[in-house]
Amino acid sequence: MVKLILVRHGESIANANNIYTGWNDVGLTANGINQAHQVAKSLHGIDIDHVYTSVLKRAIISSYIIQDDLDLNYVPITKAWQLNERHYGALRGQNKDATRAEYGAEQVREWRRSFFVFPPKLDKRDPRVGPYKYVDPRSMPLSESLYVASKRIIPYYVDHIAPGLLDGKNQLVVAHGSTIRAMIKYLEQIDDDDIDGVEVANGQPIIYELNQSLDIVSSNR
Repeated sequence: MVKLILVRHGESIANANNIYTGWNDVGLTANGINQAHQVAKSLHGIDIDHVYTSVLKRAIISSYIIQDDLDLNYVPITKAWQLNERHYGALRGQNKDATRAEYGAEQVREWRRSFFVFPPKLDKRDPRVGPYKYVDPRSMPLSESLYVASKRIIPYYVDHIAPGLLDGKNQLVVAHGSTIRAMIKYLEQIDDDDIDGVEVANGQPIIYELNQSLDIVSSNR
């Protein structure tokens, strides 16, 4: 059996302040740092051959803490924008309670949990700087539904993460709530209408044991 381990980053400053984050780059709280340390403790004794994370520092820092605590700094780590959180468009930076008051709780629930519904879009795309310098401008979103985000997340999993699993090497993915929800939906073949009920907590590893066909044999989810 081979293991795929999915971890949502530790609590971010935006999480603590109840703010939509998406592609905004925010750090971890003290609690988030502690959560990353706790993840490492829970993974003690599991061989990890490769670490994947996004290009957002809340996930990267969580990855570094986990690797360091497990004495796995020699293990390759790959940072990919395709594993970023879903792009929350014009909602990012706004308080979630304030948007519920303005737009209604049901509308906000759809923006956050629906597979197909888009948050309000930005007026223009973010500049292609830093980690996005070489990204095709057509791939830079104005906002994303989970469905649209899945179109970058799942092909990345299939092309980059799955080959390591097929080679019998355990893979750790430290990413974001929506990233992991998209992967869970794909792995567990969850219906479009049922994915809105899937929650992914900060700093709680989800461990899948997979067979040679990458079918799920067991999980702790």
